[in-house]
Amino acid sequence: QVQLVESGGGLVQPGGSLRLSCVASGRIFSIQVMGWYRQAPGKQRELVAWITSSGSTNYADSVKGRFTISRDNAKDTVSLQMNSLKPDDTAVYYCNLNNYHWGQGTQVTVSS
Repeated sequence: QVQLVESGGGLVQPGGSLRLSCVASGRIFSIQVMGWYRQAPGKQRELVAWITSSGSTNYADSVKGRFTISRDNAKDTVSLQMNSLKPDDTAVYYCNLNNYHWGQGTQVTVSS
């Protein structure tokens, strides 16, 4: 079994920042890619960003220049630094491993 545990969500005002973290544990044989997805109420889950084991990254257009994904291969951890947050960023954020395993999600709410 593989477990992904997210942390760092919360309530923040527009323009503020949050940092999400995800720790992977369990029967992990190989980590190719780790990523973050989000799902807002009434909407489909969408990609936010991913990062490969070699450090290549990809971002959704809506977050480019505001969010930064990083990972610590030694600790099987991926983080998402979110700056200049907007109300449209409000969603449940999910960690993903190898496009297969999912975390339980952490709520991010951007509101004044």
